[in-house]
Order: sequence, then C-alpha cells, then structure tokens
Amino acid sequence: MSESALILSLGFAVLLILGVPFAIALLLTTATVLVVADIEPILLAQTLIAGTQSFSLLAIPFFMLAGEIMSAGGLSQRLIRVADVMVRHLPGGMGHVTVVSACIFAAISGSAPATTAAIGAILIPAMVARGYDKAFATALAVSAGVLGPLIPPSIAAVIWGVIAEQSIARLFMAGVGPGLLLALGLMVISWVHALRHDIPREKRATWPEVRAALREGIWALAAPLIVLGGIYGGAFTPTEAAIVSCVYSLLVGVFIEKRMTWRQLPEVILRAMRITAVVMFIIAASTGFGWLVAQEQLALRMAGWLSEGISKTWVMLMLVNIFLFLISAVMDEIAVMVIVGPLLIALAQKFGIDPIHFGSIIVTNVAIGMAAPPIGYCLFVGMAISGLSLGAVSRAIWPMVLVMLAVLMLTTYVPAFALWLPGLIYR
Repeated sequence: MSESALILSLGFAVLLILGVPFAIALLLTTATVLVVADIEPILLAQTLIAGTQSFSLLAIPFFMLAGEIMSAGGLSQRLIRVADVMVRHLPGGMGHVTVVSACIFAAISGSAPATTAAIGAILIPAMVARGYDKAFATALAVSAGVLGPLIPPSIAAVIWGVIAEQSIARLFMAGVGPGLLLALGLMVISWVHALRHDIPREKRATWPEVRAALREGIWALAAPLIVLGGIYGGAFTPTEAAIVSCVYSLLVGVFIEKRMTWRQLPEVILRAMRITAVVMFIIAASTGFGWLVAQEQLALRMAGWLSEGISKTWVMLMLVNIFLFLISAVMDEIAVMVIVGPLLIALAQKFGIDPIHFGSIIVTNVAIGMAAPPIGYCLFVGMAISGLSLGAVSRAIWPMVLVMLAVLMLTTYVPAFALWLPGLIYR
C-alpha cells in the first residue's frame, strides 16, 4: 500500500477516533496527501468548489427550506389534523396519527430530522397526554421521522443519485415501497403497545369533523400532490420541484393560513441555511478526498478484497447491510454515502445488481442510521423535544429498529418492493 493510501485510510481513521469533526478530518487528510504526493495544493480549493456545483444538489437547501416554511406557516399542524380524524379511533390511534402525519410531511420535506421535529413537537406531548409512555412516544416519533428519506422526495436519494450518477426520479419512486412497508410496521407496533398497556381508544371522528379537517387541510394536502405530480408528470425536475415546494408553502403560509409573516422569513431561511451549510460542507470536503481515493484505486481494491471468496450475491448483500448498519449508527448519512459510495458502487457492478435497487438498499440503510443509537440525528431531535436521556430513548426504540431491519431485508432480497413502482412509471 502506498504512502498516500495509508494516509487516506489509517490517517483519516485516527483523526475521527481523536474526535476531529468529520469535514475537518476530510480536509486535513486531503491536504496532507497533496503535500506528501507533491500534487498542486490548488486542487483542494478546486475540488471544494466543484463538489457543490451539481445542479441536482440545489434540491437540498430548497427542500430544507420548504420544511421550515411549512412548520412556521402552520401547514404541518393541518396535516396532523387530517391524519387525526382518519385513524385516531383505531387501537393505538395517536401512534397511527404520528405515523400517517410523518408520511404526509415526508412527501414534502424529504428530511428525517425535519419530519421528526415537525410531528414530534406536537404529537409527543399529545401521545403522553393520551396515556402513552413518554419514551415510547419519543421513539415512535423518531422512527416515523425515518420515513423522510424513504417517502419521495428524498434528500438522501438526491445525494446518492449524484454520487452514483443514477436517475433521481427513479430513486424517489424506489423508496415508496420500503417507506409504506415501514409505516405499516410502525403502526402495528403502536397497535400492540396500545393493547398491552390498555390505552383507551379515541372516539371516531364524525363526518362534520372529517369534512372540516379536509377543508382546512386542503392546501397542505395539495403540496405533495403538486411536488410529486409535477416531477412524474414531467412538468419540472426534482430540483425545480424543491423550489416550487418553497414558493407554494410560503404563499399558503402567508396569504391563506396567515400564520406566517414576512418578518419571520429571515429567521426561517437562517434555520434552513444552518442545516444546509453542514450538509454542503461535508459534500464539498469529501470531493477532494474521493478524488484521491479514486486515484489510489482504494475502492476497487477494497471491493476486490471484500468480494474475494464470495460467489453468492445474497452473501455480499448481507455483508453490505451489516457493514452499513454498523457504520450508519456512528456516522452521518451523507458521510457514509460519500465516503463508501465508490466502494459500494464497485461491488454492485461486480455482482451485476440493478443500480436503482441497490440505491434503494443504500438509502434505506442510511435512513435507519438516522434513528439508530448512538448518534442518529433524529434521536437527538426527539430527546430535545421530550427532555429524555439518550439511554431512555434508545431502550424504547429497539422494537422499531428491528422492524426497520425487517423492511431492509425485504427490500434487499425482494427487489420488487423497490422496483415495482419505477418499472410501472418508467416503462
């Protein structure tokens, strides 16, 4: 192994173990290799800029902003009200409301933390008031947030589409099957929990209540229809859809719902900018690192080493899932896709796996990582809302994580879960 390869692998690992922030570790490792290999240092600046120049990446800040505007403008509350009148009367009704609300909000924001924050702030206290254990309520909201990267549009799918050079629209559609399956699994958990703890059922909503909720929520419900309908109807690209989502949410929040004022807009934009800056900095910093990894052929070598002696595709996929589950539990989802993406793509190509199916496996894995202890982002969002410790939420969330892993296994070994909808739309 060359000196550069050692720095890229061992040097980078040492920096992470020492607690150096991920993006800074990437930059330090890249700069060190450039100096050692006598490569022009200006390459670092060039790759930092080039790493963020993809048109598709523009979808990330706009979907982040759309989620913030919806929360500030009252649209998320309308969505929750619609879900409430539809399913609250079932056993585990408030849990079902949480999951259904997450499905609808995910179809606009594309972000797991944004989905967790939007529904958790309202529904965690509501579930506790109805007799649910606080830790369970928090764990369910965190798990429902995972639907954000699965139900289209998905920021994770945008990033993987850029990395793997695959159709983002097809990747969006490939997340529908796993997303709906996970939603069903979480609703079953809520139902079982309610029966075991004798949580009383809510009164069925009357037809006037249903009509009122639908009438008040019509503008909020129209948002995912406009966004997804525009993408798959060919009216605009996923990136343009993110902009449409922002404009629509802003107009509805200010002029129709009237819960948001123009004075609030700078603060809302600033919140979205903070989250976007973190995401884009990681992507930018990883570009130079990824270029050096490609130059050293580390991904190809690692793929060859991992697949040595493996002749069965199912064995390789199992190893990939185990590896991704472990690494996603301790590393940011974007970092996982950017750093190990070339290795995973090389493995998929070697075994002839459909790239859209493989992309669905990757996105499902990193989505689970958003809720898996110890550092899943959604965990910390839920902790901030409920005031519980990491240990309390982690103990309560394991049944949900097991359901997520079951969905992952079905997505991995039954490709139809991911490919039926893309195949139906893009014949």
